[in-house]
Amino acid sequence: MRTRIRKAQRLVIKVGSTLVTNNGTGLDHAALDGWARQIAALHRGGREVALVSSGAIAAGMQRLGWKKRPSEIHLLQAAAAIGQMGLIEAYEKTFSRHSLASAQILLTHDDLSDRQRYLNARSTLTALLELGAIPIINENDTVVTDEIKFGDNDTLGALVANLIEADALIILTDQKGLHTADPRRDPTASLIEEGSAEDPRFEAMAGGAGSGIGKGGMLTKVLAAQRAARGGAHTCIASGHEPDILLRLTQGEPVGTLLYASSSRMAARKQWLANHLQLAGTLVIDAGAARALHEGRSLLPVGVAEVKGDFRRGEAVACVNEAGEEIARGLTNYAASECRRILRKPSTDIESILGYVDTHEVIHRDNLVVRAAR
Repeated sequence: MRTRIRKAQRLVIKVGSTLVTNNGTGLDHAALDGWARQIAALHRGGREVALVSSGAIAAGMQRLGWKKRPSEIHLLQAAAAIGQMGLIEAYEKTFSRHSLASAQILLTHDDLSDRQRYLNARSTLTALLELGAIPIINENDTVVTDEIKFGDNDTLGALVANLIEADALIILTDQKGLHTADPRRDPTASLIEEGSAEDPRFEAMAGGAGSGIGKGGMLTKVLAAQRAARGGAHTCIASGHEPDILLRLTQGEPVGTLLYASSSRMAARKQWLANHLQLAGTLVIDAGAARALHEGRSLLPVGVAEVKGDFRRGEAVACVNEAGEEIARGLTNYAASECRRILRKPSTDIESILGYVDTHEVIHRDNLVVRAAR
């Protein structure tokens, strides 16, 4: 089973507040240096890594001399604003020592619930990974309220894994992994080495609060693994105190807990598309385009004969033949108004017509589910 992590090429790594701030005493620069060194090694091995890091509020509390996490939103936001400065500065310095560029990304729930902003965030993160940079992602705690919070960075890590179509999510915590019970209270608790992320028994095993510094507990990590699995990503929960933990996990060593996805990323994506009940519009395609889709190719604008509906970029649409039979469904790279302007045109004309080009396909084959030919 651990070969699933060893083969993962795109990783999201999440580190918790207690690790980043040495249990609230201040930024743990030695720990940050260790993770940067390991991520640099992964990068040299051809892997892409995005880092979701907690610690802004905890770092701000330390700078302000606060011993207890406040409950007032405005105080938490102020602490986050102060702490984020030191947190990102520390990451930038440690990654630069390994000749790696890093980038700060602050997200809110609105960024991932609005389709247009979701696609923009994905495009930016994908571009950073392709450029060889390390995105350092955190929730934008300075502007969010309880009503729009992700709730914890475990959830954010899973959402980012789905956003960038990662192969694996690694959650580093102050525990060795998921146990049959809370090992801090039950000395008989044993480590769960691996299991399906969808196994409902793990939620009961993971019950319990987090630390006084961080907000999440083991339950949020199990729920994050379930969410990541729906996008086809496997999740490892392991101790950030273990030496070279990232290298050992990605070499297939059985440390921590592996909660694996039951289906591949592509299979999960195709299943989601196939079961998509709310289609935003329809593309009528010609016979040549229909044949191309059945052969596993993408849908190009030259094969689109008509556009029905008023859909936005990234929404799910049906692809039907000229007799009205559904051939496929998928996520469109262009809005309905743009599709109408480029239909029947070669892909090379997209930029001159629209003034920009997102992709050369109206729908990429990875975002298509094709029905069996009759």
